[in-house]
Amino acid sequence: MTGAVSPDRRRFLTAGAAALGAAASAQLWLPGSARAAETPLSDGVFSLGVASGDPLPDGVVLWTRLAPDPLNGGGMPDRAVPVEWQLAEDARFRRVVRRGTSQARPEYGHSVHVDVRGLRADREYWYRFRVGGQLSRTGRTRTAPRRFDAGGRLRVALASCQNWQHGWFTPYADMLEQDPDVVVFVGDYIYESTPSSTGVRRHEGTGEPYSLTQYRNRYAQYRSDPDLAAMHANAPFVVTFDDHEVDNDFAGDIPQDPAKQPHDAFVARLTAAYQAYYEHMPVRATAVPNGPHIRMYRRLDFGRLARLNVLDTRQYRSDQATSQAGAQDPKLTMLGAEQKRWLLDGLHDSPARWNLIASQIMMAETDLKVGEGKLWFYDAWDGYQAERNAFMREFKRVSNPVVLTGDRHLTMISDLKEDYADPDSAVVGAEFVGTSISSNGDQDQAAFRAEWDPRRADNPHWKLLDAHRGYHLFDIRRDGIDAQVRVVDTVRAPRAAASTLARLRVDAGRPGVRLA
Repeated sequence: MTGAVSPDRRRFLTAGAAALGAAASAQLWLPGSARAAETPLSDGVFSLGVASGDPLPDGVVLWTRLAPDPLNGGGMPDRAVPVEWQLAEDARFRRVVRRGTSQARPEYGHSVHVDVRGLRADREYWYRFRVGGQLSRTGRTRTAPRRFDAGGRLRVALASCQNWQHGWFTPYADMLEQDPDVVVFVGDYIYESTPSSTGVRRHEGTGEPYSLTQYRNRYAQYRSDPDLAAMHANAPFVVTFDDHEVDNDFAGDIPQDPAKQPHDAFVARLTAAYQAYYEHMPVRATAVPNGPHIRMYRRLDFGRLARLNVLDTRQYRSDQATSQAGAQDPKLTMLGAEQKRWLLDGLHDSPARWNLIASQIMMAETDLKVGEGKLWFYDAWDGYQAERNAFMREFKRVSNPVVLTGDRHLTMISDLKEDYADPDSAVVGAEFVGTSISSNGDQDQAAFRAEWDPRRADNPHWKLLDAHRGYHLFDIRRDGIDAQVRVVDTVRAPRAAASTLARLRVDAGRPGVRLA
């Protein structure tokens, strides 16, 4: 995570070394301890690819899921299958440093989560899986810097909101070229919406997913996008979910439409959705669901350069307000008492230069009403203002807080203010609301400007507003964060041209963000 990209590393990206590793290294694989499968497995068990996630200084999670028939429940036999894995210091696996066997169990959709430890800090590694004579593609990952490393550079990509029906996931092709050290994905990995005949691509199935098999099929479809699969195979992801992984705008165990989804039925849906989420994400065993509950808020340190606090703004929140008075009710909570204490403790005790917060929904105010008065999105932090405002006051005592957000399908980059009712109040941090990977499709830019530009006078903390599809890219150093808004010209086709829409800067010790 420090220094320039080496020629060998760039060659790996541009020459397709993942395919090379799978094809040329089969002869180099040393037999492991796994015994042969009882009966031959169908071809294509690694159809969903490979991934890694949650890097530590000495470890990382390696992921795959066996699914020869991915859109029909997976197509695996109802028994555990031993899967061999290797991790090496080179793409040809001449220097294998860790190997083992993991059981792909039917109760977890034959997914594999290998929590590899004992690795060297701030290092690239390559990994692969084998089962029944079939070899996965090669993945590349990277560990975090050593605990006390204070310098260097960390390159982070921020992504969210990838709706299969709204377009291809073309921003990932450019993200791959930009070669981030880690990808932070802040929600809406899948969409639970019904298939549409008017979409760019059509959702599988016949309706919304409710059962475990239906959620597995939806994830499998999303995992088949080639650009998403390539990005997963080339950098570790740090993920959290928002609402569409379950049900639009749900809050805790309350669905969007309680009259249509009785409580017991929605609890069953939560249970299925959370299990399918775990099965398809490169996360540790701490995230194994307990029925309708899953532990996703967690903290990752990248030396003393950056601390990343990953939030869960869905599972513990109060039901959404329906009025301005409700949005200011001090009893409403977004995080719940335990997660709130955890976040504040992690911020105040942090040794890091930069304190990053991955929040699924926007923290800065969005006043939708032009002129006098206020109109808010109640599903965002604007609907939980007492808790949000308390955090803004706490941010004054935190080293360089920066919030990374999704949800809006827009680029909305803002100063975080101590009191949004007072335009002259102190700036306490910065927020980058990343645009969507594909959600909202190729938006009408003129219509967007006509709708949103009149609101800018009522939101002076906004620094940049845009409606192109893409992602945000951050180069984090001790003296500052250099940010790029990377956009593509279309998501209606499998290929797109990418460019930098804007460059921004956050200076250490100077709260807020500015155009560079």
